[in-house]
Order: sequence, then C-alpha cells, then structure tokens
Amino acid sequence: MFNALRRTLVITARTGTSSRAYMVKYLSQTEAQQIDEELMGERGAYTLEQLMELAGLSVAQAIARSYPPSTHPRALVACGPGNQGGDGLVAARHLALFGYKPTLFYPKPGRNGHYQKLLSQCSNFQIPTLPADADIPSALSSTDLVVDSIFGFSFSGAPRAPFDTVISALKERSSDGSLPIVSVDIPSAWDVEKGNVDERSFEPAALVSLTAPKLGAKEFRGIHWLGGRFVPGWLEEKYQLNLPEYPDGEQVVELPAGVANL
Repeated sequence: MFNALRRTLVITARTGTSSRAYMVKYLSQTEAQQIDEELMGERGAYTLEQLMELAGLSVAQAIARSYPPSTHPRALVACGPGNQGGDGLVAARHLALFGYKPTLFYPKPGRNGHYQKLLSQCSNFQIPTLPADADIPSALSSTDLVVDSIFGFSFSGAPRAPFDTVISALKERSSDGSLPIVSVDIPSAWDVEKGNVDERSFEPAALVSLTAPKLGAKEFRGIHWLGGRFVPGWLEEKYQLNLPEYPDGEQVVELPAGVANL
C-alpha cells in the first residue's frame, strides 16, 4: 500500500509575488476513474466532449510553453482510438491555431461519432494525416516533437498491434533525447500506478497530467505540467487533491521536478 507521503507531491505554486506550498495528490486508477465519473455525473454536469476540449487545450498550451513553434514547428500527434486519442485530436487543432504544423497519426481510429467530428475539425484546419501503414521511424525523423496520446490511464498489459511498433519506435528515439515526446496524462504503455514497468515503454521529455498526477508518474523527472482547470472545489475537497493555483488565465501550471520522493 502506498503511504500518504509517497502519494503526494510537494510543490510551490507562484502567482505574482506570493507563493503557497501544496501537497498534490497522486491518483490511483480507481480514483481517476471515480473522479471522471463524478465530473460527468449529475453534480459535476460536464459532458465528455467538454472535458476533452479542456484537456486538449491544456496539452496544447503546455507544449507551447515548453517547445514554442519558433523552435519546434512540426508536431507529430500520435492518437489512440479512445478518449486519449480524442484529447490528442483537440490538441492538434489548437496547435495549428498556435502556429504549429501538426500531422496526425492514428493507425486505429476511434469509431464513435465525436471522434469522427474531431477528425473533421482537424481536416477543416488542413492538418495532414499519415497513412496507417506509415514508416514511423521515417516520420519521426521528419518532425520536431511528438505528442503521445495513444493510451490513457485505463490501459493495462503490453501494447498490441498496431501500437506495439509505434511504442518501440518512440522508445528508440527517446533514448538519445534528440526528439522531445510530450505525453498526455500518463505515458503510453506505462502502468498507471507502477510507472514504466520493466522499461517496456519510452521516457517522455514532458508530461501533461490531467486533473491530478497519477501514481505511475511519481518517479517522472522531465518537464511536468498539470492541466485541468475544471475541477470544482467540492470535488477537490472530497478527494483531497490539494491542487495548486493556476496563474492568471493559464490552463496549466508547471510542477517542479525532482521532488516526488519528499
């Protein structure tokens, strides 16, 4: 059982000249699922589509803060078929509006209606799509950063085709640090509570945790953003999330690195 010390992260959020220390809670898979259900429940009153839009905007803003389009204009957005992939599609649209040149890659597209609408929105903004059988190593050599929105916190086990080859290619490129990978909520193929088990996946350069960090990210040492400026106070209090203050109109706040074991 994880003790309270290991399930929290001490951070200092700064707004103007003041600062406050927080103990941000790391969520188990069950807690993350419960919070999502409550956000979309009768009291939370959000729709899935609203949360996806806010998540994707948070991801795009975090990328713009870490890797601006002046230095990293080409972004390959790798999407899975579920809600995680939907977050990536939203992020791609916002990245295009921010001045990036995103390209989509989704070897197995989602089937629900909203996913298809998100694809249409990306098409409206002339965002190109790689074919499902694209040469991924070649595609990675022609981009400046990768947005990893393949698997979310409900993933378990080992990645299967067609995503296993994508994960392997990302792992190979991330090993030398030459291509930054930005993961959405939890790096793909990581265990949501145990992290990168047996190093079967890649280590992203940046992570955008949504709502609150997940237990599997407690050892993450890259650029760590928290996005999710949509959690009502009653829900934060119920789960003792202890979220930081978001500065001004920002949708993300950066979490200091190297303090997860305090």
